[in-house]
Amino acid sequence: MKNVILTALIATAMASCGKSSTDAGQNVKTHWVSTWGTAVQLTEPHNMPPEPGLTGNTIRQRIRVSIGGDSLRLKISNEFGDDTLRIAGINIAPALDSCNIDAQNIKDVLFSGQSEINLPAGESTLSDVVALKFGTRADLAITICYNSAPERLTGHPGSRTTSFIAVGNELTSSSLANAVKTDHWYTIERIDVLAPEDYGTVAIVGNSITDGRGSTTNCNNRWPDIFCERLLSNPETAKYGVLNMGIGGNCVVAGGLGPTASTRFGRDVLEQPGIKYVVIFEGVNDIGTTPNTEATETALIEAYTKMIEAAKAKGLTVYGATITPFKESFYFTPEKETLRQNINNWIRTCGLYDAVIDLEKAICSADDQFIMDENLHDNDHLHPNADGHRKLGESIDLNLFK
Repeated sequence: MKNVILTALIATAMASCGKSSTDAGQNVKTHWVSTWGTAVQLTEPHNMPPEPGLTGNTIRQRIRVSIGGDSLRLKISNEFGDDTLRIAGINIAPALDSCNIDAQNIKDVLFSGQSEINLPAGESTLSDVVALKFGTRADLAITICYNSAPERLTGHPGSRTTSFIAVGNELTSSSLANAVKTDHWYTIERIDVLAPEDYGTVAIVGNSITDGRGSTTNCNNRWPDIFCERLLSNPETAKYGVLNMGIGGNCVVAGGLGPTASTRFGRDVLEQPGIKYVVIFEGVNDIGTTPNTEATETALIEAYTKMIEAAKAKGLTVYGATITPFKESFYFTPEKETLRQNINNWIRTCGLYDAVIDLEKAICSADDQFIMDENLHDNDHLHPNADGHRKLGESIDLNLFK
Protein backbone atom coordinates (compact mmCIF):
# COMPACT_ATOMS: atom_id res chain seq x y z
CA MET A 1 0.00 0.00 0.00
CA LYS A 2 2.87 2.38 0.83
CA ASN A 3 4.37 1.82 -2.62
CA VAL A 4 1.03 2.63 -4.27
CA ILE A 5 0.72 5.87 -2.32
CA LEU A 6 4.31 6.84 -3.03
CA THR A 7 3.85 6.22 -6.77
CA ALA A 8 0.71 8.36 -6.82
CA LEU A 9 2.41 11.20 -4.95
CA ILE A 10 5.41 11.16 -7.31
CA ALA A 11 3.16 11.20 -10.37
CA THR A 12 1.09 14.04 -8.89
CA ALA A 13 4.20 16.11 -8.23
CA MET A 14 5.54 15.57 -11.74
CA ALA A 15 2.15 16.40 -13.29
CA SER A 16 1.92 19.64 -11.35
CA CYS A 17 5.23 20.68 -12.87
CA GLY A 18 3.81 20.28 -16.38
CA LYS A 19 5.57 17.00 -17.22
CA SER A 20 4.28 13.44 -17.11
CA SER A 21 6.47 10.64 -15.79
CA THR A 22 7.11 9.34 -19.32
CA ASP A 23 7.81 12.78 -20.77
CA ALA A 24 9.95 14.22 -18.00
CA GLY A 25 13.25 13.00 -19.40
CA GLN A 26 12.39 14.35 -22.84
CA ASN A 27 11.35 17.76 -21.46
CA VAL A 28 8.00 17.61 -23.28
CA LYS A 29 5.53 20.08 -21.80
CA THR A 30 2.17 18.62 -20.92
CA HIS A 31 -1.06 19.78 -19.34
CA TRP A 32 -4.35 18.31 -18.19
CA VAL A 33 -7.10 17.96 -20.79
CA SER A 34 -10.65 16.75 -20.15
CA THR A 35 -11.02 13.63 -22.27
CA TRP A 36 -14.49 12.66 -21.02
CA GLY A 37 -17.12 14.46 -19.00
CA THR A 38 -20.81 14.72 -18.33
CA ALA A 39 -23.03 17.52 -17.06
CA VAL A 40 -24.12 16.49 -13.57
CA GLN A 41 -27.48 17.34 -12.06
CA LEU A 42 -29.83 16.32 -9.27
CA THR A 43 -31.11 12.86 -10.12
CA GLU A 44 -34.91 12.87 -10.44
CA PRO A 45 -36.85 10.28 -8.37
CA HIS A 46 -37.68 8.09 -11.38
CA ASN A 47 -33.99 7.96 -12.38
CA MET A 48 -32.61 6.89 -9.00
CA PRO A 49 -30.62 3.62 -8.80
CA PRO A 50 -32.81 0.50 -8.81
CA GLU A 51 -32.68 -2.04 -5.98
CA PRO A 52 -30.37 -2.95 -4.34
CA GLY A 53 -29.29 0.71 -4.53
CA LEU A 54 -25.82 2.12 -4.01
CA THR A 55 -25.36 2.07 -0.23
CA GLY A 56 -23.17 -0.88 0.72
CA ASN A 57 -22.97 -1.98 -2.90
CA THR A 58 -20.85 -1.68 -6.05
CA ILE A 59 -21.58 0.03 -9.37
CA ARG A 60 -19.56 -0.37 -12.56
CA GLN A 61 -19.99 2.49 -15.03
CA ARG A 62 -18.67 2.50 -18.59
CA ILE A 63 -17.47 5.61 -20.41
CA ARG A 64 -15.73 6.27 -23.72
CA VAL A 65 -12.89 8.80 -23.70
CA SER A 66 -11.78 11.15 -26.46
CA ILE A 67 -7.98 11.54 -26.26
CA GLY A 68 -5.81 8.66 -25.06
CA GLY A 69 -2.79 8.78 -22.76
CA ASP A 70 -1.02 7.07 -19.89
CA SER A 71 -1.93 9.25 -16.89
CA LEU A 72 -5.43 10.23 -15.81
CA ARG A 73 -7.38 11.67 -12.92
CA LEU A 74 -11.06 11.21 -12.04
CA LYS A 75 -13.51 13.81 -10.75
CA ILE A 76 -16.25 12.63 -8.37
CA SER A 77 -19.22 14.86 -7.51
CA ASN A 78 -21.64 15.25 -4.63
CA GLU A 79 -22.71 18.70 -5.83
CA PHE A 80 -26.44 18.10 -5.42
CA GLY A 81 -26.24 15.80 -2.39
CA ASP A 82 -27.98 16.50 0.91
CA ASP A 83 -25.53 14.44 2.95
CA THR A 84 -21.96 13.16 2.83
CA LEU A 85 -21.12 10.77 0.01
CA ARG A 86 -19.11 7.95 1.57
CA ILE A 87 -17.07 5.80 -0.83
CA ALA A 88 -15.20 2.67 0.26
CA GLY A 89 -13.06 2.51 -2.88
CA ILE A 90 -12.80 3.16 -6.62
CA ASN A 91 -10.86 1.54 -9.41
CA ILE A 92 -10.65 2.00 -13.15
CA ALA A 93 -9.82 -0.50 -15.88
CA PRO A 94 -10.19 -1.08 -19.61
CA ALA A 95 -13.77 -2.18 -20.27
CA LEU A 96 -14.53 -5.36 -22.14
CA ASP A 97 -18.05 -6.52 -23.08
CA SER A 98 -21.04 -5.94 -20.79
CA CYS A 99 -19.83 -5.50 -17.18
CA ASN A 100 -16.51 -7.29 -17.74
CA ILE A 101 -13.14 -5.59 -17.37
CA ASP A 102 -9.49 -6.34 -18.08
CA ALA A 103 -8.50 -7.86 -14.73
CA GLN A 104 -4.77 -7.48 -15.53
CA ASN A 105 -5.05 -3.70 -15.70
CA ILE A 106 -7.24 -2.71 -12.75
CA LYS A 107 -5.90 0.49 -11.19
CA ASP A 108 -6.92 1.81 -7.79
CA VAL A 109 -8.11 5.40 -7.75
CA LEU A 110 -6.83 7.20 -4.65
CA PHE A 111 -7.58 10.60 -3.14
CA SER A 112 -4.65 12.14 -1.25
CA GLY A 113 -3.28 8.62 -1.05
CA GLN A 114 -6.44 7.16 0.46
CA SER A 115 -8.95 4.74 -1.04
CA GLU A 116 -11.89 5.90 1.09
CA ILE A 117 -13.59 9.23 0.41
CA ASN A 118 -16.03 11.16 2.58
CA LEU A 119 -17.25 13.90 0.27
CA PRO A 120 -19.47 16.54 1.92
CA ALA A 121 -22.72 17.68 0.33
CA GLY A 122 -22.21 20.31 -2.36
CA GLU A 123 -18.60 19.37 -3.09
CA SER A 124 -16.60 17.56 -5.76
CA THR A 125 -13.04 16.26 -5.78
CA LEU A 126 -10.25 15.18 -8.12
CA SER A 127 -8.31 11.98 -7.61
CA ASP A 128 -4.57 11.51 -7.46
CA VAL A 129 -2.88 10.69 -10.75
CA VAL A 130 -3.61 7.17 -12.00
CA ALA A 131 -1.04 5.47 -14.25
CA LEU A 132 -3.12 3.67 -16.89
CA LYS A 133 -2.36 3.50 -20.59
CA PHE A 134 -5.42 3.81 -22.82
CA GLY A 135 -6.02 4.69 -26.45
CA THR A 136 -8.08 7.22 -28.31
CA ARG A 137 -11.83 6.49 -27.96
CA ALA A 138 -11.08 3.74 -25.46
CA ASP A 139 -13.83 2.28 -23.28
CA LEU A 140 -13.04 2.44 -19.57
CA ALA A 141 -14.97 1.06 -16.61
CA ILE A 142 -15.14 2.97 -13.33
CA THR A 143 -16.05 0.68 -10.43
CA ILE A 144 -17.20 2.29 -7.16
CA CYS A 145 -18.15 0.70 -3.85
CA TYR A 146 -20.25 2.97 -1.64
CA ASN A 147 -20.37 2.92 2.13
CA SER A 148 -23.40 5.20 1.84
CA ALA A 149 -25.00 7.48 -0.73
CA PRO A 150 -27.17 10.51 0.03
CA GLU A 151 -30.89 10.52 -0.72
CA ARG A 152 -30.38 13.48 -3.07
CA LEU A 153 -27.98 11.95 -5.56
CA THR A 154 -25.75 13.67 -8.08
CA GLY A 155 -25.69 12.01 -11.49
CA HIS A 156 -26.46 12.14 -15.17
CA PRO A 157 -29.68 10.33 -16.15
CA GLY A 158 -29.14 10.48 -19.92
CA SER A 159 -26.02 8.31 -20.06
CA ARG A 160 -27.24 6.22 -23.03
CA THR A 161 -24.84 3.70 -21.49
CA THR A 162 -25.63 0.76 -19.22
CA SER A 163 -24.23 0.65 -15.68
CA PHE A 164 -24.18 -2.44 -13.45
CA ILE A 165 -25.02 -2.63 -9.72
CA ALA A 166 -23.86 -5.63 -7.66
CA VAL A 167 -24.54 -6.47 -4.01
CA GLY A 168 -21.65 -5.87 -1.60
CA ASN A 169 -18.04 -4.97 -2.30
CA GLU A 170 -17.13 -6.30 -5.75
CA LEU A 171 -14.29 -3.87 -6.52
CA THR A 172 -11.82 -6.58 -7.49
CA SER A 173 -14.24 -8.69 -9.56
CA SER A 174 -13.50 -8.88 -13.26
CA SER A 175 -17.20 -9.56 -13.85
CA LEU A 176 -20.27 -8.75 -11.76
CA ALA A 177 -22.48 -11.80 -11.33
CA ASN A 178 -26.24 -11.14 -11.13
CA ALA A 179 -25.72 -7.40 -11.58
CA VAL A 180 -28.75 -5.14 -11.96
CA LYS A 181 -28.66 -2.92 -15.02
CA THR A 182 -29.47 0.79 -15.15
CA ASP A 183 -28.95 3.24 -18.01
CA HIS A 184 -27.71 6.12 -15.83
CA TRP A 185 -24.44 7.47 -14.43
CA TYR A 186 -24.02 8.41 -10.76
CA THR A 187 -21.42 10.59 -8.98
CA ILE A 188 -18.85 10.48 -11.81
CA GLU A 189 -18.24 13.78 -13.60
CA ARG A 190 -14.97 13.92 -15.54
CA ILE A 191 -11.77 12.21 -16.59
CA ASP A 192 -8.68 14.26 -17.40
CA VAL A 193 -5.66 12.99 -19.31
CA LEU A 194 -2.12 14.35 -19.24
CA ALA A 195 -1.46 15.39 -22.84
CA PRO A 196 0.98 17.52 -24.86
CA GLU A 197 0.44 21.23 -24.34
CA ASP A 198 -1.02 21.78 -27.84
CA TYR A 199 -3.80 19.25 -27.19
CA GLY A 200 -7.21 20.47 -26.10
CA THR A 201 -10.92 19.83 -26.02
CA VAL A 202 -14.17 21.11 -27.51
CA ALA A 203 -17.03 21.56 -25.03
CA ILE A 204 -20.57 21.40 -26.40
CA VAL A 205 -23.31 22.85 -24.19
CA GLY A 206 -26.77 21.62 -25.13
CA ASN A 207 -30.01 19.85 -24.28
CA SER A 208 -31.43 16.40 -25.10
CA ILE A 209 -30.37 16.53 -28.75
CA THR A 210 -26.74 16.87 -27.67
CA ASP A 211 -27.25 14.50 -24.73
CA GLY A 212 -28.20 11.80 -27.23
CA ARG A 213 -31.98 11.42 -27.27
CA GLY A 214 -32.75 9.21 -30.28
CA SER A 215 -29.28 7.64 -30.44
CA THR A 216 -28.67 3.97 -29.65
CA THR A 217 -27.91 2.91 -26.07
CA ASN A 218 -24.35 1.56 -25.69
CA CYS A 219 -23.39 2.48 -29.27
CA ASN A 220 -21.87 5.90 -28.53
CA ASN A 221 -23.48 7.32 -31.68
CA ARG A 222 -24.70 10.65 -30.37
CA TRP A 223 -23.87 13.48 -32.75
CA PRO A 224 -21.01 14.72 -30.50
CA ASP A 225 -19.55 11.17 -30.69
CA ILE A 226 -19.69 11.23 -34.49
CA PHE A 227 -18.07 14.66 -34.52
CA CYS A 228 -15.40 13.52 -32.04
CA GLU A 229 -14.48 10.48 -34.13
CA ARG A 230 -14.10 12.69 -37.20
CA LEU A 231 -11.86 15.13 -35.33
CA LEU A 232 -9.61 12.39 -33.98
CA SER A 233 -9.31 10.54 -37.27
CA ASN A 234 -8.30 13.68 -39.15
CA PRO A 235 -4.53 14.34 -38.81
CA GLU A 236 -5.05 18.11 -38.75
CA THR A 237 -7.52 17.99 -35.84
CA ALA A 238 -6.49 14.80 -34.03
CA LYS A 239 -5.27 16.69 -30.97
CA TYR A 240 -8.80 17.74 -29.93
CA GLY A 241 -11.27 15.75 -27.86
CA VAL A 242 -14.97 16.48 -27.33
CA LEU A 243 -16.97 16.93 -24.14
CA ASN A 244 -20.71 16.31 -24.31
CA MET A 245 -22.25 18.80 -21.87
CA GLY A 246 -25.85 18.13 -22.85
CA ILE A 247 -28.69 17.66 -20.37
CA GLY A 248 -32.05 16.29 -21.48
CA GLY A 249 -34.85 18.82 -20.94
CA ASN A 250 -32.37 21.61 -20.21
CA CYS A 251 -33.09 25.31 -20.77
CA VAL A 252 -30.77 28.26 -21.25
CA VAL A 253 -32.59 30.80 -19.10
CA ALA A 254 -35.23 29.27 -16.81
CA GLY A 255 -37.16 26.08 -16.15
CA GLY A 256 -36.38 22.69 -17.63
CA LEU A 257 -34.31 19.92 -16.05
CA GLY A 258 -30.96 20.39 -14.39
CA PRO A 259 -29.17 23.70 -13.82
CA THR A 260 -29.81 26.09 -16.71
CA ALA A 261 -27.10 26.50 -19.31
CA SER A 262 -26.54 30.04 -18.05
CA THR A 263 -25.81 28.87 -14.50
CA ARG A 264 -23.76 25.77 -15.39
CA PHE A 265 -21.70 27.37 -18.16
CA GLY A 266 -18.79 28.06 -15.80
CA ARG A 267 -18.63 24.53 -14.38
CA ASP A 268 -19.38 22.60 -17.56
CA VAL A 269 -17.42 24.72 -20.03
CA LEU A 270 -15.10 27.43 -18.71
CA GLU A 271 -13.57 25.31 -15.93
CA GLN A 272 -12.73 22.33 -18.14
CA PRO A 273 -8.98 21.65 -18.25
CA GLY A 274 -7.54 22.15 -21.73
CA ILE A 275 -10.66 23.81 -23.12
CA LYS A 276 -10.00 25.39 -26.54
CA TYR A 277 -13.36 25.59 -28.31
CA VAL A 278 -16.97 26.08 -27.23
CA VAL A 279 -20.10 25.15 -29.19
CA ILE A 280 -23.37 26.63 -27.89
CA PHE A 281 -26.33 24.61 -29.16
CA GLU A 282 -29.25 25.18 -26.86
CA GLY A 283 -32.55 27.04 -26.70
CA VAL A 284 -35.24 24.82 -28.20
CA ASN A 285 -36.72 24.02 -24.76
CA ASP A 286 -36.87 27.71 -23.83
CA ILE A 287 -38.65 28.36 -27.13
CA GLY A 288 -40.95 25.35 -26.95
CA THR A 289 -42.19 25.99 -23.41
CA THR A 290 -42.40 29.78 -23.32
CA PRO A 291 -45.68 31.58 -22.58
CA ASN A 292 -44.13 34.84 -23.80
CA THR A 293 -42.12 34.64 -27.02
CA GLU A 294 -41.02 38.28 -26.97
CA ALA A 295 -39.58 38.07 -23.45
CA THR A 296 -37.88 34.76 -24.25
CA GLU A 297 -36.23 36.19 -27.35
CA THR A 298 -34.74 39.02 -25.32
CA ALA A 299 -33.66 36.69 -22.49
CA LEU A 300 -32.03 34.16 -24.84
CA ILE A 301 -30.03 36.80 -26.69
CA GLU A 302 -28.84 38.29 -23.40
CA ALA A 303 -27.83 34.86 -22.11
CA TYR A 304 -26.02 33.88 -25.32
CA THR A 305 -24.16 37.20 -25.29
CA LYS A 306 -22.98 36.73 -21.71
CA MET A 307 -21.78 33.17 -22.40
CA ILE A 308 -19.91 34.30 -25.52
CA GLU A 309 -18.27 37.17 -23.66
CA ALA A 310 -17.26 34.94 -20.75
CA ALA A 311 -15.71 32.37 -23.08
CA LYS A 312 -13.83 34.95 -25.12
CA ALA A 313 -12.53 36.55 -21.93
CA LYS A 314 -10.74 33.23 -21.36
CA GLY A 315 -9.32 33.26 -24.89
CA LEU A 316 -11.65 30.55 -26.20
CA THR A 317 -13.05 30.23 -29.71
CA VAL A 318 -16.86 30.19 -29.64
CA TYR A 319 -19.19 28.78 -32.27
CA GLY A 320 -22.96 29.14 -32.32
CA ALA A 321 -25.17 26.33 -33.61
CA THR A 322 -28.59 27.09 -35.05
CA ILE A 323 -31.70 25.64 -33.40
CA THR A 324 -32.95 22.61 -35.33
CA PRO A 325 -36.53 22.47 -36.73
CA PHE A 326 -39.55 21.41 -34.67
CA LYS A 327 -42.50 21.97 -37.02
CA GLU A 328 -45.12 19.21 -36.48
CA SER A 329 -43.70 18.45 -33.03
CA PHE A 330 -45.55 19.02 -29.76
CA TYR A 331 -43.61 22.29 -29.37
CA PHE A 332 -44.86 23.86 -32.57
CA THR A 333 -47.04 26.94 -32.78
CA PRO A 334 -46.69 29.68 -35.42
CA GLU A 335 -45.52 32.10 -32.72
CA LYS A 336 -42.84 29.74 -31.42
CA GLU A 337 -41.68 28.98 -34.95
CA THR A 338 -41.26 32.72 -35.54
CA LEU A 339 -39.23 32.90 -32.33
CA ARG A 340 -37.01 30.00 -33.45
CA GLN A 341 -36.37 31.71 -36.77
CA ASN A 342 -35.61 35.02 -35.03
CA ILE A 343 -33.08 33.32 -32.75
CA ASN A 344 -31.45 31.53 -35.68
CA ASN A 345 -31.26 34.80 -37.60
CA TRP A 346 -29.53 36.37 -34.59
CA ILE A 347 -27.08 33.45 -34.31
CA ARG A 348 -26.20 33.78 -37.99
CA THR A 349 -25.88 37.57 -38.11
CA CYS A 350 -24.96 38.88 -34.65
CA GLY A 351 -21.23 38.82 -35.37
CA LEU A 352 -20.38 37.73 -31.82
CA TYR A 353 -19.58 34.11 -32.62
CA ASP A 354 -16.31 33.20 -34.30
CA ALA A 355 -18.37 31.14 -36.76
CA VAL A 356 -21.79 29.53 -37.11
CA ILE A 357 -22.46 25.78 -37.29
CA ASP A 358 -25.75 25.55 -39.17
CA LEU A 359 -27.33 22.41 -37.75
CA GLU A 360 -30.77 23.52 -38.90
CA LYS A 361 -29.69 23.23 -42.54
CA ALA A 362 -27.97 19.92 -41.87
CA ILE A 363 -31.12 18.13 -40.73
CA CYS A 364 -34.06 19.97 -42.30
CA SER A 365 -36.24 18.55 -45.05
CA ALA A 366 -35.26 19.36 -48.62
CA ASP A 367 -38.86 20.40 -49.21
CA ASP A 368 -39.34 22.49 -46.06
CA GLN A 369 -36.44 23.98 -44.12
CA PHE A 370 -38.70 24.42 -41.08
CA ILE A 371 -39.33 20.70 -40.57
CA MET A 372 -36.88 17.94 -39.70
CA ASP A 373 -36.21 15.47 -42.49
CA GLU A 374 -38.74 12.64 -42.24
CA ASN A 375 -35.97 10.02 -42.26
CA LEU A 376 -33.86 11.73 -39.62
CA HIS A 377 -36.15 12.27 -36.61
CA ASP A 378 -37.09 9.93 -33.75
CA ASN A 379 -40.84 9.83 -34.56
CA ASP A 380 -41.47 13.16 -32.82
CA HIS A 381 -40.23 15.77 -35.35
CA LEU A 382 -38.00 17.19 -32.61
CA HIS A 383 -35.19 14.76 -31.75
CA PRO A 384 -32.92 13.18 -34.36
CA ASN A 385 -32.79 9.40 -34.68
CA ALA A 386 -29.47 7.55 -35.05
CA ASP A 387 -29.25 8.57 -38.72
CA GLY A 388 -30.05 12.16 -37.75
CA HIS A 389 -27.29 12.17 -35.13
CA ARG A 390 -24.86 10.92 -37.75
CA LYS A 391 -25.99 13.61 -40.21
CA LEU A 392 -25.46 16.34 -37.60
CA GLY A 393 -22.04 15.02 -36.57
CA GLU A 394 -20.90 14.70 -40.16
CA SER A 395 -22.09 18.18 -41.13
CA ILE A 396 -19.56 20.10 -39.05
CA ASP A 397 -16.68 21.68 -40.97
CA LEU A 398 -13.45 20.36 -39.42
CA ASN A 399 -11.57 23.34 -40.82
CA LEU A 400 -13.04 25.31 -37.89
CA PHE A 401 -10.86 23.26 -35.55
CA LYS A 402 -7.50 23.18 -37.31
